[in-house]
Amino acid sequence: MRITVDEEKCCGAGQCVVIAPEVFDQRDEDGIVVLLDAAPAADQYEGARESAGVCPAAAIHLHEDA
Repeated sequence: MRITVDEEKCCGAGQCVVIAPEVFDQRDEDGIVVLLDAAPAADQYEGARESAGVCPAAAIHLHEDA
């Protein structure tokens, strides 16, 4: 899995950080998402998928391996 984020779309809700703190963080000044791991380990896939699913701005994009 590879993850990309669209910082322009991010509204700073922080759901991703709560669900997968090893993959996502937020900038201090505005709460915009920071991608910590664009290619997470398999044990982090579930959190990444859940984060993408609950993102209110649809700013998290998952690219699943074939």
